[in-house]
Amino acid sequence: MSRIVVIGGHGRVALRLERLLVDRGDEVDAIIRNPAHTPDIEATGAHAVVADIEQLDVDELSELLRGHDAIVWSAGAGGGDPQRTMSVDRDAAIRSMEAADLVGVRRYVMVSYFESPDHVVPESNPFHADAEAKAAADEHLAATGLDWTILGPSHLTDGDGTGRIDVEASTSSSVDRADVAAVVAAALESPGTIGRTIRFNAGETPIADALG
Repeated sequence: MSRIVVIGGHGRVALRLERLLVDRGDEVDAIIRNPAHTPDIEATGAHAVVADIEQLDVDELSELLRGHDAIVWSAGAGGGDPQRTMSVDRDAAIRSMEAADLVGVRRYVMVSYFESPDHVVPESNPFHADAEAKAAADEHLAATGLDWTILGPSHLTDGDGTGRIDVEASTSSSVDRADVAAVVAAALESPGTIGRTIRFNAGETPIADALG
């Protein structure tokens, strides 16, 4: 059994992930900003931790992360306000990495997005701030000494999942949130994913085989 903290615990991927982790015997703390979301967290079997990660400094984040075996970052501002997007998707994410290092939580899985190699998104595109923030967070994580994995799912859909993905594609397509959750759960148990950025679409290869 591992003790895992999911940051951004009320997201549609995170809720699926929490149920998977609890069902396999892990202890899961899900960090959420809105206390009204607590029943949804508890329904997965996870424990809700109410905290606004955007407002917490490194020391405060350290106290939330202390004692866990692994961290999953699945948080995001949700677009709309570029300033808040940078504050959450970049700055708070980076502080969480610094906090993880401070308290010795080595394993860190980042749920990012299927960015192109140059991750250039025009300023006119509504996703520009999100792309810049996530790219900066990913770059920072890859430069840390943590046991990191960056997962880059393509466009998210709400199907039931197939348990199969494609990690060889060079362009983004789509993938069910259920499969993204399954990939995160598998990556946490797969030492071979440490130090890797894994972009993926829906595909034909079983997740365990695709992660190698």
